[in-house]
Amino acid sequence: MNSIADIWQVVLEKLRGTLSDTTIHTWFDEVASVDLQDKTFVIVCPSKFKRDMISSRYAPQIQAALRDIFSDDIAVRLVSGEEKEAVSKPVSLFERDDFTFDTFVVGESNKLAHAAARAVADGASAHYNPLFIYGDSGLGKTHLIYAISHQFRKRLPDAKIIYIKGDDFLNEFISLVRSNRGDEFRAKYRDADLLLVDDVQFVAGKEQSQNEFFHTFNTLYENGRQIVLTSDRLPSEMTLLDDRLRTRFEWGLMVDVQAPDYETRVAIVKNKANQRGFVIDDKSADYIARNVTANVRQIEGVVNMINAHRELNKKNMSDEEIENIVREAVQKNNEAIPTPDAIIAEVARFFGYDESFIRGPARSRQVVNARNIAMYLIRNITGLSTIEIGKIFGRDHSTAVHSLDQVDAKIKSDPSFSQQIKDITLNINYKR
Repeated sequence: MNSIADIWQVVLEKLRGTLSDTTIHTWFDEVASVDLQDKTFVIVCPSKFKRDMISSRYAPQIQAALRDIFSDDIAVRLVSGEEKEAVSKPVSLFERDDFTFDTFVVGESNKLAHAAARAVADGASAHYNPLFIYGDSGLGKTHLIYAISHQFRKRLPDAKIIYIKGDDFLNEFISLVRSNRGDEFRAKYRDADLLLVDDVQFVAGKEQSQNEFFHTFNTLYENGRQIVLTSDRLPSEMTLLDDRLRTRFEWGLMVDVQAPDYETRVAIVKNKANQRGFVIDDKSADYIARNVTANVRQIEGVVNMINAHRELNKKNMSDEEIENIVREAVQKNNEAIPTPDAIIAEVARFFGYDESFIRGPARSRQVVNARNIAMYLIRNITGLSTIEIGKIFGRDHSTAVHSLDQVDAKIKSDPSFSQQIKDITLNINYKR
């Protein structure tokens, strides 16, 4: 992403995962993003009416999409067209200092990944191409690739840097090919000095897109351009990844980021508080670090809550109040179960179908297989009854039961199918 407009397009793609096309067209067709500063994303609406409606109905979803992109809380400011002049011009992501090496907390869990990223950004090692960073969601992979781009830009101000998420690469490719603009797509990516692909696991499974990515990779690699990839798993664990791509992903250096240990969590707590302009005492930092252990993103959420309380109430929080925030954050994290709509959307994306095919009456063998898998995953992930699952797909209880039985039987008899179910489940959980 090289501009604010690019970020807004990614936000819209994420909104399409939960909102209907009619909703998107009604409320967002004439909406544009114009600025990102001081952790505030500014959106211009064509009228005060639309501004107020989007603010009341969809602002939380926009914020959730921005958090997914930046692994940080980004405020949303909605303005009407007549208020636009009061908003300053857009700033480049690469000019921000939120996601740099200086703000990245290094510990035992990520020091190799940090060192490798630093070497790539400084141009110190041509052997780390591609650099493949893997690990669970919320552990700092996106922070590292933004830090690489920030440092790369400082070193080479005129460099062409492209950042994109794997599923957005896929969607953009499909969109441009359908409109006979494939050459435009190729020119954009094959001319990059630095290509950063976040969540590259989402490229797997689509033959035409993988083929395009393969040729893009080769062109950049042969021209000595740097490639950085992140994923939630190793290339060897991406069962639908083309063997040619798997081999190339393993050419350079593969490094992992793991959940931070206690000492690193304490440092992260203090660092995040310092970035927000306040100090957390040792006792509170210790309590947070001992109880919030899932990932960096969850720690950031706790620090943000403490900071918001400080600013709203003009006072520091008591130990009891901090403990309440920690308990709430841990509970919320454990209860964050993907919705049926999110599961259907990922199954549709995985198999390359429109969601309407999976929800609708189509009876081709491939669509029925995808529909059965969606039902199975909804049952296993959300715990909904077969009656409720049947209603989601406009079918009765017995149809849902039959679908679940079919998937269960195939998992036991077909190892490749079983692995496919695991891959889709990983993708769904990664997007939580």
